[in-house]
Amino acid sequence: MPELPEVETVRGGLAPVLEGHRLARVEARRPDLRFPLPPNFVQVLTGATITRITRRAKYLLASLDREDTLVMHLGMSGRFEIAHPEGSAPDRPGDFHYAPDPDPKHAHVVFETEAGVRVTYYDPRRFGYMALVNTATLHLHPWFSGLGPEPLSDAFDAERLVAAFKGRKQGPKTLLLDQRIVAGLGNIYVCEALNRARISPFKAAGAISRPRLEKLVEDIRAVLTEAIAAGGSTLRDYATADGALGYFQHRFRVYDREGEPCLNDPCRGVIARKVQAGRSTFYCPTCQK
Repeated sequence: MPELPEVETVRGGLAPVLEGHRLARVEARRPDLRFPLPPNFVQVLTGATITRITRRAKYLLASLDREDTLVMHLGMSGRFEIAHPEGSAPDRPGDFHYAPDPDPKHAHVVFETEAGVRVTYYDPRRFGYMALVNTATLHLHPWFSGLGPEPLSDAFDAERLVAAFKGRKQGPKTLLLDQRIVAGLGNIYVCEALNRARISPFKAAGAISRPRLEKLVEDIRAVLTEAIAAGGSTLRDYATADGALGYFQHRFRVYDREGEPCLNDPCRGVIARKVQAGRSTFYCPTCQK
């Protein structure tokens, strides 16, 4: 499933072609994705101007010049493709490995602006979803009301982790995946950050010292920032907004590197893999304590 850097990369790809533009045509080619589309989906969006595109956790938020915000979640295989008028080259916000053209039968929602730009949402597995939520009460919606702070914001710091981890016997990986503690983190980048911080994903979180949590916060910010700059990862069939694949997977220090040498200097350990709650945890048993 796309994580925060992938969603932020998609946001960055959509913003230049949608922000400040009026939707001249909206087409819903099926009545549902993961959940049914709102019954007034096409009517509300047609003629609306998208004033801003932001991200909250793993959600894309398109604010409208009306009372609603278009909320979009990519699920496991959701992706956008941007077609420019007159066949001009698509925007590519970063360096990517290009993805194959998606199957037209999986093109479920089409947005076309007055400028002639066509943005198509593809989703082979249909685990993604879209909804229209009243902008004034968006923060009260069940999808958002319980979310913790953004990991790249000032609200996320060591003090928050100290409070969240206090007395907890669960490992830090389990707790960092809890969206109530910090929003947007997923399996890939938690593994990466814990390896950089040399913290075991299985150590009782309550036993981790404050200085080590300060380092962990720094590493979480660093790995997310680097992944966003690189365009995210290319795991499974994820692609960026312009149909291209990011290349951050070439920079993974631990994820999907089972049996390979640990890259932490001067560690001579070997990356191991353990399955937790159906998810693969990659770590170095030698330097992550």
